[in-house]
Amino acid sequence: MNRLVDAQSPYLLQHADNPVDWWPWSPEAFEEARRRDVPVLLSVGYASCHWCHVMARESFADEATAAELNAGFVSIKVDREERPDVDAVYMEAVQAATGQGGWPMTVFLTPDAEPFYFGTYFPPRPRGGMPAFRQVLQGVAAAWADRRGEVDEVAARVAADLAGRTLSAAVGGGGDGAPGAADVHAALLELTKEFDAVRGGFGGAPKFPPAMVLEFLLRHHARTGSTGALEMVQATCEAMARGGIYDQLGGGFARYSVDAEWVVPHFEKMLYDNALLARVYAHLWRATGSELARRVALETADFLVRELRTEEGGFASALDADSDRPDGGGHAEGAYYVWTPDELREVLGAEDAALARAYYGVPGEPAAATFEEGASVLQLPDTGTPFDADRIASVRARLTAARAERPRPFRDDKVVTAWNGLAIAALAEIGAYFDRPDLVDAAVAAADLLVRVHMTDGNGEPGTAGRLVRTSRGGAAGGNAGVLEDYADVAEGFLALTAVTGEGTWLHLAGLLLDTVLDRFRGESGTMYDTADDAERLIRRPQDPTDNPTPSGWTASAAALLSYAAYTGSERHREAAEQALGIVAKLGPRAPRFVGWGLAAAEAALDGPREVAVVGPEDDPRRTELHRTALLSPAPGAVVATGPPSGAGGGPDAVPLLADRPLVGGAPAAYVCRLFVCAAPVTGSEELRAQLAPAGPPQG
Repeated sequence: MNRLVDAQSPYLLQHADNPVDWWPWSPEAFEEARRRDVPVLLSVGYASCHWCHVMARESFADEATAAELNAGFVSIKVDREERPDVDAVYMEAVQAATGQGGWPMTVFLTPDAEPFYFGTYFPPRPRGGMPAFRQVLQGVAAAWADRRGEVDEVAARVAADLAGRTLSAAVGGGGDGAPGAADVHAALLELTKEFDAVRGGFGGAPKFPPAMVLEFLLRHHARTGSTGALEMVQATCEAMARGGIYDQLGGGFARYSVDAEWVVPHFEKMLYDNALLARVYAHLWRATGSELARRVALETADFLVRELRTEEGGFASALDADSDRPDGGGHAEGAYYVWTPDELREVLGAEDAALARAYYGVPGEPAAATFEEGASVLQLPDTGTPFDADRIASVRARLTAARAERPRPFRDDKVVTAWNGLAIAALAEIGAYFDRPDLVDAAVAAADLLVRVHMTDGNGEPGTAGRLVRTSRGGAAGGNAGVLEDYADVAEGFLALTAVTGEGTWLHLAGLLLDTVLDRFRGESGTMYDTADDAERLIRRPQDPTDNPTPSGWTASAAALLSYAAYTGSERHREAAEQALGIVAKLGPRAPRFVGWGLAAAEAALDGPREVAVVGPEDDPRRTELHRTALLSPAPGAVVATGPPSGAGGGPDAVPLLADRPLVGGAPAAYVCRLFVCAAPVTGSEELRAQLAPAGPPQG
């Protein structure tokens, strides 16, 4: 009996017809293992994971393998995107035991959920030093039957080690306060050492888009005038935008590049990557006026709305890396995106195919292809050759239309709360920057869905009492509680909507979420936990201040708390933000690539952040111009409020930052405050721009 048929997760549903007797993560599954006295196989993955699909085809769809699993194990399948807490706890064990981690994650547990054997992908036959999956099963079963005492001892030791791991032991505690200027400058110097000056980015292959580090560097440049910080952003953003990791036809970024040159991507497209990167490119345009940054920000935003928006107004999680080949030759990674010279000629004709090969860097000979089997990933090499813009537009349109006829990659259409918060922030800002009200509307619609479906009264019923569920699908809420990143990233999105729309409702809702963060997720000395104090108890309460593919819930909370305090004047939220940022003072100078979001928040704290109140009649174009000027300021983490004069009004949705702000000489005005000091109100954009200029001396 496969119990996944009623799951909401598309990933679990992909396994619903396996011959494996799968269970979802549940107390009943562990009780069954206890009743049968058998070990538990925990298999963790996600719907757009290429190697998860491979292992599913090779092993979980295989009748003989399934028979062994069903006879000797209770098998549990987990979607890591639905249960990041479960994933985090056991991934920590895998990384500690093997020195690496990834998905699919394969862990064997006792019926008490204690892990004792670890791995990731296992092939169906021995390969490259890896045992076959069935060999692993047989070895684990034999150990369970013949060396049970040893297995129990290992499991208890691993569980105790995990439970005893504290942040204090790892990095010396949560820290005493937000990083100072010397701390963030030390982080900048460390990043400079790791920067790839030839190809952009940091480190070697595989190379991941460093969105959170880029945001820190942009903010550092804005605060200090550092040219070195800006140059790292410009070089990295241009290299990614010209590389195969960026979809040159449809916009949007793949998950990572398998090489150090950004040429061949791992083709899955994730909502969180594209939300974070769209915002970075918009902020790069804001800082420099780069036309390339403007184009990529808008194309990526349009990709989000066109390809990932759901019928309910939220945003789906991902597009798969794999799809069916256009020629019917089976399922393959990248099949939707790559092109052979013959395919280009078939769509474009010989003359325009030659133009396309030159423009998109496609070799004329299949043997020189950038991908495999004669196919290439489209890039945008900077050859210095001028191209006719109209012809290129025609080529791109015809290739896009032809690609649309290919079998499309699978879309994981569950709506993840945190990632939608990131998308809301990006779309709201990009819509405001580039006069695209449709993008702001898309952000508002997604926020409305989160309020209607994802916010609950704490008992699973819809409501606005400040509790969140992790996912929804088809407009129905999932059954898993939200984790810290959900609260922090949605608060970030709501605060961005406050700045762009001027509607205080979003500030009020952000406050509800952040109060839950302080009441349910906060530990001693300002530390943060990834799960609430009333969440399901695992063998360890997960707690991680470092960025992974998304900002850590810890530092994202600090950033949102800091902004909320600037809007409201709340000392409680400001102090909590500064305490939470203490960990960044410790980790930033040592491992800046893994606390980019925390360093970005630290830049905001060092700069104030600036508080900008713009008042005037709603239909007055002078207020509109002042509001736009404020939004376009690169001042790190600046908060912006706009509304009628003295707009607090005392209602529940009032924005305190607008209180007691009159017109100046009958004209709309902007009020700028920083670190408890307010400048004289101004009525002109140039004066406002001057007040928002960098406050610190140039560095680096």
